[in-house]
Amino acid sequence: MKNSIIFVTLLLFLGGSQVFGQKGSTRTGQVPTIIFETDIGNDVDDALALDMIYKYLDAGKIKLLAVSSNKQSRYSTEYVHLMNHWYGYPKVPVAKVVNGIDSENDARKYAEHVSLMKDDKGKELFKRPKFNYEAVPEAVALYRRILSKQPDNSVTIVSVGFSTNIFRLLQSPPDKYSKLSGKELIAKKVKMLSMMAGSFGEKRLAEYNVVKDIPAAQLIVNEWPTPIVFTPFEAGIAVKYPAKSIENDFKWTQHHPVVEAYKYYLDMPYDRPTWDLIALLYVVENSPEYFTISPWGQIRVDDKGFTSFTSDGKGRQAYLELDSKQADTVKERFVELITAKPGKR
Repeated sequence: MKNSIIFVTLLLFLGGSQVFGQKGSTRTGQVPTIIFETDIGNDVDDALALDMIYKYLDAGKIKLLAVSSNKQSRYSTEYVHLMNHWYGYPKVPVAKVVNGIDSENDARKYAEHVSLMKDDKGKELFKRPKFNYEAVPEAVALYRRILSKQPDNSVTIVSVGFSTNIFRLLQSPPDKYSKLSGKELIAKKVKMLSMMAGSFGEKRLAEYNVVKDIPAAQLIVNEWPTPIVFTPFEAGIAVKYPAKSIENDFKWTQHHPVVEAYKYYLDMPYDRPTWDLIALLYVVENSPEYFTISPWGQIRVDDKGFTSFTSDGKGRQAYLELDSKQADTVKERFVELITAKPGKR
């Protein structure tokens, strides 16, 4: 998400909301199988969400197929590489965008900063094997290879950045991995898309993830063949991760790659909205205690990046809302997850 912070009036409840467990639900009794699609390095909520992924892996609550970066930056993928090793999951595949959207100077470069940190002997602070950016696979090729091997209707994509990679996947032709087109492959293998994008409050704005690649976002809402549940700007702004947690809750380690990223991203102390964390939480811990889901319908993206929603019982797109009580509950859950010591350390 995200670089501007604008307070938006939250809608507390939409009449006719669907019961959890229908089109966009992740409540199946099975562990979600996830590909995490992220612009990690633009906003620090991506780093917090990645921390949550490792905690869910520790608890056996998800299966992670890959982390795909849609930020055009060597350090976006190197930071994921660093995180995979620090948390004890070195075999998680990482993918990169090629000729992606230019966002390198949209925010303070925490991914680069943490990747380059040195200890008092001049060695890498966060030790990991040598990183070879040229060897990182292109995202669409990795998507097609991975999806082709998965059971039908089994994969959830959590997209918390630009739509560039999934847009290209949607348009991809048959290849050595699958005789299916991208759209056919998605329809066959993907269960749902949880997407951090858009704005649907009373004071709508053109949200960052959408604005950075409007044609990609437009194609996704028009052509994506599975249910999509959006985490909009208003949801993330309702739940802020507390600076006091960053300052006080990580005494169990001298150096932490998320804490270092958080402290570098903005001048401390600050509480940061949790857009990307919510999109992930919905997939893994789908509960009315945390969210209200809108009626199902159709989302549109105009040529300036503004999103709109039309209710339609036959639609396959919806968005999340949180009232103040839900927001407090979600914040408590985030602090509980993120401050926990990783299971493999």
